[in-house]
Amino acid sequence: MSKRISTEEFDEARRALLVKAMSLGLFAGGMGWNLPALAQLFGRVPRKLPEGQSIFELRGAVRVNGSLATRNTRIGPTDKIETAQGALLIAAIGGTAFIMRERTSLELEGKAALVRGMRLLSGKLLTVFGKRNQGEHAQMRTAIATIGIRGTGVYAEADPEKTYLCTCYGNTDITSEQDPTQTENIVATHHDAPRYVLAEPDAGKRIVPAPFLNHTDLELMTIEAIVGREVPFGLSGNDYEGPMRDY
Repeated sequence: MSKRISTEEFDEARRALLVKAMSLGLFAGGMGWNLPALAQLFGRVPRKLPEGQSIFELRGAVRVNGSLATRNTRIGPTDKIETAQGALLIAAIGGTAFIMRERTSLELEGKAALVRGMRLLSGKLLTVFGKRNQGEHAQMRTAIATIGIRGTGVYAEADPEKTYLCTCYGNTDITSEQDPTQTENIVATHHDAPRYVLAEPDAGKRIVPAPFLNHTDLELMTIEAIVGREVPFGLSGNDYEGPMRDY
C-alpha cells in the first residue's frame, strides 16, 4: 500500500520545487502579485527582516567566508558568499537585498552595514540597492565589466566569455574592463535595455543588446519587500505594504 502524502508534506515539496526553480533561474512567475502567492512559495509572506537578521531564505549548501551558513548566519558588508549546486540564498544587508542562484560566488565591499560594491566572480545574482545620497553610487564588478549603480535593481550573470546585465529599474553606467573607452549609460523603468558585455568584441563592440533572461518581477518584489520597499513600477493585484521606492 502506498503511503498517503499529507497536505503539509505536499506543500513543502511544492515550495522546494519552486525554490529549486528559482535557484536555477527558471522560475517563470505567473503567481500574481498578491500575498497568498508569495506565502505559498516561501511558506510565509516576505516582509522587512527584523533587526539583526540577514537571511530570508536558504536552501542547500551556502558558505559565508568559508563556513556553512544557517538561517541565523549574519552576513556583513565585506563577506564572501558561495552557493553550491542546487542552492539558493535570499538575503539583505542594510538597504541592499539579493537572490543568489546556484553555483554563484560573490564578494561584498562596504562598511557599517552599507554595501558599496559587489564583485560577482561567477554565477547569477539579482539585487536591489537602497537610495544613495547625491553623488554616491554602488558598484558591481565582474571579470569583464564594471557597473556603476544608483539606487537600482539589477540582474547579472558572469562567466569568462561575457557578463549579462539587465538594469531592471534605475540608472547604471556600464564599462568594459577590456576596453574602458567602451561605456554605456542605461536609464530603465522596467527591464528596458539588457546588455551583454563581451570579453572579445563583436564587430568592434564589447557592449551589445541582449534579451531579457532568467529573472522575474515577482523575485524583485520579494527582495524589495525584505528591505521594506516596493518595486517602482505598477503592480496588478498587489496588496503588500511598503513605501514605493524612488531612485
